[in-house]
Amino acid sequence: MDMAFPGSTASPHAFRKAVEARDAPALEALLAENVVFTSPVAFKPYEGKAITAAILRAVMRVFEDFRYVREIADPGGRDHALVFTATVGGKRIQGCDFLHFDAEGRIDDFTVMVRPLSAARALADAMGAQFDRIAAEAAGA
Repeated sequence: MDMAFPGSTASPHAFRKAVEARDAPALEALLAENVVFTSPVAFKPYEGKAITAAILRAVMRVFEDFRYVREIADPGGRDHALVFTATVGGKRIQGCDFLHFDAEGRIDDFTVMVRPLSAARALADAMGAQFDRIAAEAAGA
């Protein structure tokens, strides 16, 4: 079931389609200005559209063979979970994107969890190597 929001083209389906197409501009358009991104490898959440979009672009650079394998939705609500698999640093990773959509249909809360620990470490290393570029992209937004 695809849930669109009144006055918006945003939906869990639109998000999934943007990610699977590796369409960074479309993905960024679905983010609320005040989005909070909680990373599986950072202690403190990141706040704001610019930093979240930069992180998501970096993730698209480091993940290989990414695909969503399952979608879990709250039929009457704004919470959705998308289970994925990918490879990072030669390690197979399984994860889940937990999304919350605001009243306008933009993603305002985005939490990612991954397993196993060895793959989470590979992800932390790969994303750490992207940090300077992420910071520069977010500052230039």
